[in-house]
Amino acid sequence: MKYNTFLLFGAPGSGKGTQGKTLGTIPRYFHCACGDVFRSIDTRTRVGRAFLDFSSKGELVPDEVTVELWKEAIAAAVDAHKFKPDIDTLVLDGIPRNIAQAKIMERLIDVKKVFHLSCPNRDTLFSRLKKRALKDNRLDDANEQVIQRRLETYDNESKPVLSHYAKEMITVVDATQPPSKVLFDILASLNGVDGQHEPGTV
Repeated sequence: MKYNTFLLFGAPGSGKGTQGKTLGTIPRYFHCACGDVFRSIDTRTRVGRAFLDFSSKGELVPDEVTVELWKEAIAAAVDAHKFKPDIDTLVLDGIPRNIAQAKIMERLIDVKKVFHLSCPNRDTLFSRLKKRALKDNRLDDANEQVIQRRLETYDNESKPVLSHYAKEMITVVDATQPPSKVLFDILASLNGVDGQHEPGTV
């Protein structure tokens, strides 16, 4: 059985996590943030050990391991009755991170909509990421070179994922708006009110 899925997509700092958390509080939506999955890895499992093995050496974690880890997290949510796939829609942010992951996940998820939180102004993203890093006390993440690297990784690896999905599935939302207005636009699209359908610039 494939999970009915909405993808929240956008550059670091575009507000995917904020919107995902809010959508996850609405009945019949289950939010899964890939970052949270990685932060709560059970290193006693085979796939958890594999993930740790790669990341502790500073190596890129293979896409198969990443998707397997995500699958385990979703299965645990189903077992705990937090996510009921027969009636809930899965809201994903942070995965798939590249086209290879998108292809692997095709047999697992049925993507109904992709919300592209577009924020072409890099200065806005920089300032948001800096503020967030300082607020969360992640001082390394406030480093401008680190932020630049994350945005470059997004441009080179993640942004091409948009081309994997049909244009009519993609709704572009202006992520520079206040979070409540971004949410309003997402909900309007979910309720059949027309949004933009051409891929944005970021």
